Amino acid sequence: MKIVYSDKKSGKTAQAEVAKEKEAMFVGKKMGDVLEGFPIGLEGFKLQITGLSDKSGTPSRAEVEGTRKTRILLKGGPGLKDNRHGNRRRRLVRGNQISTDTEQVNTVIVEYGTRPLEEIFKPKEKKAE
Repeated sequence: MKIVYSDKKSGKTAQAEVAKEKEAMFVGKKMGDVLEGFPIGLEGFKLQITGLSDKSGTPSRAEVEGTRKTRILLKGGPGLKDNRHGNRRRRLVRGNQISTDTEQVNTVIVEYGTRPLEEIFKPKEKKAE
């Protein structure tokens, strides 16, 4: 499972991989819940869940309860890329709860720890050929 965390102040984003034995700490949490950052190496930080997607890439919607997949009628937002006015489509989405099938959890930092942000959001080094 990947945790993608972003900072609204700087606009920077990074991701961390969660070990299989620590994934159980996240299962059952819902969109909007606040997580502790220590399982991914962010001691003292608090992260709010803003979105989820599963192994097949299906996005989650906040209004769909549980972990189930369902087809709902959408006119915008996550799960639908259609900008025609008044158009609605039935799309497959997943519920708002983290399950064992969840592949990516999108979060935003709501409380900062002691580590500086420059250390957390390190620029990637280019590989020399």
